[in-house]
Amino acid sequence: MPLAIFGITNNGLNLVATLFLLMLVVLWLALIVYTYLDARRRISDPFLVACATVASFFPYIGTAVYAIVRPPEYLEDAHERELEIKAAELRVRQLSEQSCPSCEYPVEKNYLRCPNCQRRLKDPCPTCGKPVDPRWGLCPYCETSLGSGGERPRRKRRDPEERQAQQQRQAPPRRRKAPPEAEQGDSETKEQRSPRREPDPDPRQA
Repeated sequence: MPLAIFGITNNGLNLVATLFLLMLVVLWLALIVYTYLDARRRISDPFLVACATVASFFPYIGTAVYAIVRPPEYLEDAHERELEIKAAELRVRQLSEQSCPSCEYPVEKNYLRCPNCQRRLKDPCPTCGKPVDPRWGLCPYCETSLGSGGERPRRKRRDPEERQAQQQRQAPPRRRKAPPEAEQGDSETKEQRSPRREPDPDPRQA
């Protein structure tokens, strides 16, 4: 007589119960394998993958908990998303470099001036004539040293006191005005030195 499961003595029902239990065991083992494979695709840490696999040994409950707390995306999808973000940032950077910094008009790499606002973008190399950045100290095409490389030094702003002192130094010395008493004395000496000449007598009156 076959072994009765759950007290079932009918052979047909006993066979159905046996197959049902066998299906549950196979499903439990399949969930363990699924949890392990899915954790490897979603989690990069091997320790966390092992923890998720051990938790799935609890029949059905461990896999259900793992399905709730697992990462929402695969590692490949996350890597592709990061690459797309980097590509978008690189594209934006290239567009910003290929546009005028003043009016944002699209320009080419070999433009010397912006065709829209006519701003100076690059300078021609004195040797090969190719456009180079004004901040460069060396031409990358012909290896010619550029004397005007780097930023131009800014002139220091002078204080108003220094400007006034410099203007006073450059201005010609002013002639001091003599006091009125000295001017009166000078005029008297001039009159004494040059006496008035009397007019000659008219011969008709004689």
